[in-house]
Amino acid sequence: MVRGKIQLKRIENATSRQVTFSKRRNGLLKKAYELSVLCEVEVAAIIFSQKGRLYEFSSSDIQMIIERYRNRTKGGQLNNIAEEQYIQQLRSETAIMEKKIGLLDVSQRQLFGYGLSFCNSEELQEMENQLVRSLHRIRERKARILMDRIKHLKEKERLILEEKARISGKCGAKDQHQLPGDQEKDIVTLNQQEEES
Repeated sequence: MVRGKIQLKRIENATSRQVTFSKRRNGLLKKAYELSVLCEVEVAAIIFSQKGRLYEFSSSDIQMIIERYRNRTKGGQLNNIAEEQYIQQLRSETAIMEKKIGLLDVSQRQLFGYGLSFCNSEELQEMENQLVRSLHRIRERKARILMDRIKHLKEKERLILEEKARISGKCGAKDQHQLPGDQEKDIVTLNQQEEES
């Protein structure tokens, strides 16, 4: 069943007015709570009844929200000035960062060997020293990786040799009951299996 439109005017019946106030007040406070949870915002709702009773909802400390509201409405012009100063600060920081990025780009190009015609001998010497230090660090890292790989492969070799000895030990016990020709066939078969794995 569809509800009809309610005409917005004062409800004349005092009882109906009180019931409507109670329902709508609860609905409004519920919506304020939902808004604060769903959108992660600060919400404050203050309601005074016809008899002067106070009903309120606040997602955080209501005094802090009211103070924030007062500061915002009183100092609207002050806030605009503060925002302009903040924007100006961001612009100057952006300009500084752009300059740093430009210098880093030039430095990177020079390290790759481009744009060296404007460099003097001291700058070239500093770049050479920088490259030597970088090359030294790269070689140290590479040597560490290779040593770790060698260590890993030696460990793998040790495990394979242990497995081979274990299998050979089992085959040795089994071979005492076999003919000499059969032992050679088994050894060849084991060697082929190890080569495949």
